[in-house]
Amino acid sequence: MDYQKLQDCLEQWSSIYKRTDPESGYYKKDKATEEEIFETEARLGAVLPKELRNFFLEYSKALHFYADLPEGLELPEELNEIFSAYIMLSLDEVVNAEAARRSWAKDCFNNMNDEYDKVWHNKFGIMKVPNGDIIALDIGKNPANPPVVYLSHDDGEGHGAVLGETFYKYLEAIAEIGFCGNEDWQMLPFIENMEYGINPACKNAGVYKKLLEEYKK
Repeated sequence: MDYQKLQDCLEQWSSIYKRTDPESGYYKKDKATEEEIFETEARLGAVLPKELRNFFLEYSKALHFYADLPEGLELPEELNEIFSAYIMLSLDEVVNAEAARRSWAKDCFNNMNDEYDKVWHNKFGIMKVPNGDIIALDIGKNPANPPVVYLSHDDGEGHGAVLGETFYKYLEAIAEIGFCGNEDWQMLPFIENMEYGINPACKNAGVYKKLLEEYKK
């Protein structure tokens, strides 16, 4: 993965959001050690998928980006559900997200004859969504290099949608569109095909960035 490109996106979008939200920004911790990875895998009882593991080892063991959109910003109808920028990727977050996914799958979505329930299984949670949903890796589809998918607990439109064909592609795409929030309705405007994930070159991505760059209080 091009970590310099990721860093450039963090800096660029942080500068854009700070114009209207001085509290916005990001932080990232040092790279994870092999020992920290092993400890996390022991807590999970599972091995981290390769790209996720490499992200923590090669870039940061915790990355958090956050911003609120200005109240006066008028977004077109197809973008009006976006109210913030947000991402949280960390070793602890992965442990918590996977525990939550397992709980949902066991307690609520345990009917393997139900297509909706089945989506919750053979996944690996990597990020909790504020509304209770989960962003996960679809290890059932490709254990070695799984796509990133959205798991909704309340019949959300994005349930099962692919957010990125791989973890790296997801991270690159979400960074390019300004970390637009991780609830499904915030990301769906940037997904033209539910099988291929976020498209940072789509029309809505260009509109979103231009509106924020040109916005004046």
